Parts: sequence; structure tokens; C-alpha cells
Amino acid sequence: MQSPSEARQDQTAAQEAGAAPRVRAKRRSTLALGTRLFNPLILKLAGRRHVPLYAIIEHRGRRSGRTYTTPVAARPTADGFLIPMAFGEQADWYRNVMAAGECVLHWNGAAYALAEPEVVDLAAARPALGRVVRMLAPLFARQFVRLRRRTVYGNSAA
Repeated sequence: MQSPSEARQDQTAAQEAGAAPRVRAKRRSTLALGTRLFNPLILKLAGRRHVPLYAIIEHRGRRSGRTYTTPVAARPTADGFLIPMAFGEQADWYRNVMAAGECVLHWNGAAYALAEPEVVDLAAARPALGRVVRMLAPLFARQFVRLRRRTVYGNSAA
């Protein structure tokens, strides 16, 4: 049987453990609202030449088989691209790309067929990030999806 002080400690620990998911849920709902408002605007600019921060990821639905397009931040690497996972592993684009094992990324006026999705942490992604992005990345994502280039359609710029 627990003493009253042990019971209070257990209750306090449980409350503290429960606080983190509530904070994450509130952050996620705020991000989801912002996404619903800004995605239509970003989709008009993303993937075009001279807008290198944003890309459009074209992915196939896991269950529906429909093709979806989602604006994402993307950073080119020597063999493909890095995409930050701002919404974590619950993002539909992430789940669809992982299930299919491939996608098409429209970036800087060209379309890139990408495959071999792999989740990497910030430490592994850091060398491919610019100085400013390196400083800001921890605020937005701690994990990234690394995708390798298969073929290039349209422009051959990498």
C-alpha cells in the first residue's frame, strides 16, 4: 500500500506526463488550421521556378489510389531531396509516400521522380541545410524524409 506522499507523487507524475500530449495536440490543431488557410495560397507558388523553399509533392493515396498534391518545404541534396516532417508521422503525404515507396516532387520548375523514402533525424539532415535553415529547423521539425532521385522530367536542373 502506498503512503499518501507516494500517491501524490504518482498523481503529479501522471499529470505532468499528460500535459505534454495536450500541448502537442494544441500545437497540432493550430498548425492544422494554418495549413487549411495557407495551403491553397502556397500551392499556387510552390514548385515553380524561383520559389526554391516550397515544392509540391505528388503522392498516391494508400486506400483510394487517388493522386494528391501537397505543398511541402524541400531542400535538394546530392542524390535527391530532404523534406521536413512538421506534422510528424501522422501527415497523410508522409504515410502515402512511405506506403508507395515513391512520389514525384515538383521543385524549381522541374519534376523529380523520387523513391526510397527514409526518415532521418536533424543531425543527419543538418549538413544539407543552409546556415539559416539549420538554426530554424528545430522549431519546425526534428525529423526529415530523405528521398532519392530516380529520374528527372522537364528541366534537368538538380
